[in-house]
Amino acid sequence: MIVFEVLTAFHPVFLLWQEQVTEHSSLVDLMLRSSPIAKLVLVVLLVFSIASWAIIFNKARATKQAERQAAQFLRVFEGSSRWSDLHAGGGALRENPLATIFFAADAELQKQGRLNLEAVQRAMQSAAVTETTKLEQSLSWLASTASAAPFIGLFGTVVGIIISFQGLSQATTASIQAVAPGIAEALIATAAGIAAAVPAVLGYNHYVNKIKVMAAEMDSFALRLLNFIEREAESA
Repeated sequence: MIVFEVLTAFHPVFLLWQEQVTEHSSLVDLMLRSSPIAKLVLVVLLVFSIASWAIIFNKARATKQAERQAAQFLRVFEGSSRWSDLHAGGGALRENPLATIFFAADAELQKQGRLNLEAVQRAMQSAAVTETTKLEQSLSWLASTASAAPFIGLFGTVVGIIISFQGLSQATTASIQAVAPGIAEALIATAAGIAAAVPAVLGYNHYVNKIKVMAAEMDSFALRLLNFIEREAESA
């Protein structure tokens, strides 16, 4: 009796799960029965989407690591009173843009027989440009995906509508069954294009703004490092 009551209580849940499985199977079957052009559109959009998500996760890891080590390097910089202290403390934090700028300045100073702050500044600017370019790497793919994916999906939509009209012209009577497969292909292509484009455009805007902030921090650090070098030279 108790078992019967439990099964009765969960009967609506079982029905809902069965309906969801049936709808999922119908969607998969529809994709498998779609035209070759529609399948090609979906495969292309899937490739764009997978590559975009891979870039987004990779950028998240890289920027988080760079920000963490940059914050640590700044603490070392602010706690150092001499160039040798900064060199020793920053040796273990080379994998961040600020450390790259510092070691570029240090390399330039090692080459000089007489202090030339303009040459040091140019070396730091070159290092900052290199680091910014490295951070911006692969963002063009996100921009391309955000721009192209909706149009690729629109192409699939147009193909689906053409198939719908062909089915309507070949049918003996005008009915929803004649145009349903083509319309479904069109809607799936549209949804796939949007699904590929939205994460790409959000990721691109997020990381472009984050890189702008990091570039400003690099410029600020380069100016502070020049002041540090000048004070070091005056006290020597």
